Amino acid sequence: MSVDLRVNLSSLNLKNPLLSASGTFGYGLEFAPYGDLKTLGGIIVKGISLKPREGNPPPRIVETPCGMLNAIGLQNIGVEKFLEEKLPLLPEETPVIVNMYAQSGEEFVELARILDKAEKVAALELNISCPNVKKGGVLFGQNPLLAAELTRAVKKVVSKPVMVKLSPNVTDIKEIALAVEEAGADVISLINTLGGMAVDIYRRKPCLKNVFGGLSGPAIKPVALKMVYEVCRVVSVPVVGIGGISKVEDVLEFMLVGASAVQVGTANFMRPDTLFRLVEELPLKMKKLGIKSFQEWIGKLEV
Repeated sequence: MSVDLRVNLSSLNLKNPLLSASGTFGYGLEFAPYGDLKTLGGIIVKGISLKPREGNPPPRIVETPCGMLNAIGLQNIGVEKFLEEKLPLLPEETPVIVNMYAQSGEEFVELARILDKAEKVAALELNISCPNVKKGGVLFGQNPLLAAELTRAVKKVVSKPVMVKLSPNVTDIKEIALAVEEAGADVISLINTLGGMAVDIYRRKPCLKNVFGGLSGPAIKPVALKMVYEVCRVVSVPVVGIGGISKVEDVLEFMLVGASAVQVGTANFMRPDTLFRLVEELPLKMKKLGIKSFQEWIGKLEV
């Protein structure tokens, strides 16, 4: 039985539904020694800002039961160096999606304008889990009006598809999803990390210098699965599932509840070849389950 792995995210046509998650795959090039980047459905690079960022002081990663906490602080080389030094080295055969980070709507718009001009950038992922410094530090993604306003502003200045990445640290994620969809989001991805902390009883100090961090890994998968299911039931745009995906069964679970594709994140730290392994294993598992294409699987959960 032949298997068709292709999926569509708005105008993005992917050879398979396996994407890297921003912040866990570097600029993509770091993982080239572990597999062929051309085989991936897409490469989502770490968050890029207008200017270089040093990030938070260490320690900024700590292992937790079934996951990890990070407070990297979006360290990156800035958009100029990314476009000059990193993007040209990524394969043409795999769509490159750039995760955008900024602290004001104006910064997001300027960054979007720059990236939209880069021919090799296939789409933009809008990180709305950012503090809006002009609104007293409230996260864009915790307020539906702010989330919609930012999405609308970015959509006005770009021609490429815009994927909006939602924060789980909200009362009702469906409300945020509907707001960004109405504002023009082409794709919605979720979830970003859950807020958390860890402490060292022997030093009587937080394990992270930043005190708080983002929890990711298998520990958050049930939360992510629930939120993806909820969002897929209320929006009509494609949804990308994120959260604790490390094996092929996880991929199929997220797609069964409605996701059109998935992002693999923390698992890359445990096994740098995870994404490449999933690319090989996915068609084998689909054949065992009798799935010829994802059209007969996505959103077909029987409740």
